Amino acid sequence: MMQPQELIARRVAQELRDGMLVNLGIGMPTMVANFLPAGLTVFLQSENGLIGLDQRPPEGMEDMDLTDAGGGFVTAIPGAVRIDSVMSFGLIRGGHLDMTVLGGLQVDSKGLLANWMIPGKMVPGMGGAMDLVTGAKKVVVAMIHTAKGAHKIIAKCDWPLTSARPVDMIVTDMAVIVNSPAGLVLTETAPGVSVEDVLAATGTPLIVSDDVKPMNVGGPV
Repeated sequence: MMQPQELIARRVAQELRDGMLVNLGIGMPTMVANFLPAGLTVFLQSENGLIGLDQRPPEGMEDMDLTDAGGGFVTAIPGAVRIDSVMSFGLIRGGHLDMTVLGGLQVDSKGLLANWMIPGKMVPGMGGAMDLVTGAKKVVVAMIHTAKGAHKIIAKCDWPLTSARPVDMIVTDMAVIVNSPAGLVLTETAPGVSVEDVLAATGTPLIVSDDVKPMNVGGPV
């Protein structure tokens, strides 16, 4: 059976289009690089200064100069380029990223994201999340739907917001939810998950699309 993280990464990969410049955040979002649709040319960017990153290398083939923003080892596609942090954040803040994929701790009914601090917990800091959510043309949140039974999609975030800019899409192990002017819209459900299951696991009302589809993961589950 497919693990939840892989299900999410596979679904997010279906949002990529040829020629896109895409940032993958720390953690689960980096898995998207493993599931790019065949024949698609996408330029994956890491805010520490690499454009053209690819999958994790085989064990023993790690290159200390090729890491993602979380310090994980990656490979690089032909034509990849290393840039400094000034240029990297210039791309992000200048609105040149077609999409960013980030993890989430909470998303509220307006699509506002909290993903960088849990009060009372020691964390390394916001990193580039604020810039990415504010600057990317499309923001996709990749996260597990609930945390130990607690809702993560809620009416209003309890924790500090990452940005005043709402996200565009939430992909979880249960559903795909699109942020619209009318509210959060349930558009797809994961294999074996019903609309009722998603509504029960969500801490704020969702608009149920008239045409809820099975989650598109680019192949058999």
